[in-house]
Order: sequence, then C-alpha cells, then structure tokens
Amino acid sequence: MSMKTLNDKLAHDLGDIYDAEHRFLEAQQQMHEMANARELKAMIKEHIAQTEQQINNLEQAYELVGMKPKRVKCDAAAGLVIEGEKSMKEAKDNPAVLDVVIAGAAAKVEHYEIASYRGLIAACEQMGQQELCNIFEQNLAQEEETAQKVESSLPMMLKKAA
Repeated sequence: MSMKTLNDKLAHDLGDIYDAEHRFLEAQQQMHEMANARELKAMIKEHIAQTEQQINNLEQAYELVGMKPKRVKCDAAAGLVIEGEKSMKEAKDNPAVLDVVIAGAAAKVEHYEIASYRGLIAACEQMGQQELCNIFEQNLAQEEETAQKVESSLPMMLKKAA
C-alpha cells in the first residue's frame, strides 16, 4: 500500500493495529491456558474481553471512515507473538518462571499497543477526527491500565520464581 497522504497512513495504521489486536487475542488465549498463577489467569481473562471490545471499537472506526475492516499484516505483532511462544516453550517446565515469561510478554505487547494508539490519536487530532480519537482513546486507556496491572504484578512473580 502506497502512503501518499495522512489518510493513507491512517488507513494503514488502522489495519496494522486491527491485525495486531487479532494476533494478540489469539496469543492471550494461549497464555491463559498456560498461566499458573490465579491472579495472572484472571488478568489475562479480563484483557481477553477487553481485546474483543477493542476489535469491535476498531470495526466502528472503520465504519466512521467508510471502509471495511482489513487486517494489514503487523510484523511487529507477529514478532512479539513468536518471541512469546518461544519463551513459553522454553519455560514450560517451571510454572513460576513460565508465569514471569507470560507477564513479560504481555507487558511488551501492551507497550506496542500503547504506542500504536497514541500515534493514531495524534494523527486523528491533526486531521480533526474527534470521533476516531474517542474510539482510540478508549482502547488506549484499557491498554495503559493493563500494562500497569501486569507491571505491578511482576515483582511478586519474580520473587516467587527466584
């Protein structure tokens, strides 16, 4: 896809995060199955529901710009998922270490999503697309909240794994 205008970039970035959210949803489902700590499982389960809502929000954003939802392959998301899967396989024999790996992978994903939504919001503000900003701000708020929860739980998981 050639990007010649800010609208082209917005369409690309929307497709990119739409693909990323789908990839991350599948990865979260796998993480949920592999997680051991009750708190981590609950956190992942909650974020699965949020991710499903975020995908719906992105579909609303597509409607607002008069486009059909289209996934644009997100190489960064694909890489984060592959890295997380590899690490989980390597840690599968130690439940406490596996939980740390899962939480660390989740934190990386959250920060990618936060950066993506901040970029979309900045572009929409520049373009005067306040309705789109509102949608992206809802998703951003959930991602920031999840990142904070994951990061605050890491020290206890690290201590347990040590």
